[in-house]
Amino acid sequence: MADKLSFASDYLRGAHPAILQKLAETNMIKTSGYGTDPFSEAARQKIREACGCEGALVEFLVGGTQTNAVMIDAFLRSWQGVIAAETGHISTHEAGAIEAFGHKVLTLPQEAGKISAESLQQYLETFYEDENHAHMVAPGMVYISQPTEFGTLYSLRELQELRAVCLQYRIPLYLDGARLAYALGCPANDAGLSDIAACCDAFYIGGTKCGALFGEAVVVPDPTKVPALFTIIKQHGALLAKGRIAGLQFDALFTDGLYERLGKTAIAAADRLRSLLREKGYRFFYETPTNQIFIVVENGRLQELGAQAEYSYWQKYDDAHTVIRLATDWASAEEEIDALSAIL
Repeated sequence: MADKLSFASDYLRGAHPAILQKLAETNMIKTSGYGTDPFSEAARQKIREACGCEGALVEFLVGGTQTNAVMIDAFLRSWQGVIAAETGHISTHEAGAIEAFGHKVLTLPQEAGKISAESLQQYLETFYEDENHAHMVAPGMVYISQPTEFGTLYSLRELQELRAVCLQYRIPLYLDGARLAYALGCPANDAGLSDIAACCDAFYIGGTKCGALFGEAVVVPDPTKVPALFTIIKQHGALLAKGRIAGLQFDALFTDGLYERLGKTAIAAADRLRSLLREKGYRFFYETPTNQIFIVVENGRLQELGAQAEYSYWQKYDDAHTVIRLATDWASAEEEIDALSAIL
């Protein structure tokens, strides 16, 4: 059966062949469970080296929403909430997962999907100046993602500025890296893994959307900041008995620079698609440098386009137009871009 052309998201394929090969080669080997196996430990060490953080705690979870829920709950006390952009993933597309564990998402205005250090500073100042703040949900941490929901990037300077505000108010900075490969593989990016490790109290390296079957690698540069994380993961029902399956995938992704190479493949395909869209006169809703592309399409064209290619609905633009998202991925090929170009 021929697959329908799809640019709906970046997690629609299975996994990179190197991962499948490693899974097959090790399938009959018995190892200890819950991520205590040698494959997971090898992956941890490679991730620590890539992050320039020898003492980091590294744990493997299954998916992004699960990881965000676990880590935010691990950092926060019962009376605290998490600050995020109003368009942040935990604010919009996680079905209230954070609230379900008893923590409010405190939203800030965004610009191109990002929150600024200035708006964060103003929010925190205003909160603590309110004499009634003891009656309110306290801001206990800050959530950002790299890239953002809009495919934009935080610069190293912006990360450092957010970090400075968080240090001033003694709250942790947490980064969602579901699509981190596509940031690291983007020429416009100036914040590497070691920079993220220096700026953030915790972050995760996405695998599900970046070439793995599933899985996210949580990195805590200073493990003392999240005591008993292993037990908290278990408490959330997020501890994978056959943890070696997740760890082994990151062992492959962090061998010979594969993770960043996969990101570069997606960016090269997205750059070519952006160029073709400009040539055809399409209007961009956001200017993005990563693998997510947002264009404005006439409503009359959507049914015709949808019959030939899958895309993601983003939002209504006006009565006659809709914003859609096209996403390339770690294995996007020139032939796919050519085929979509012909349809468009």
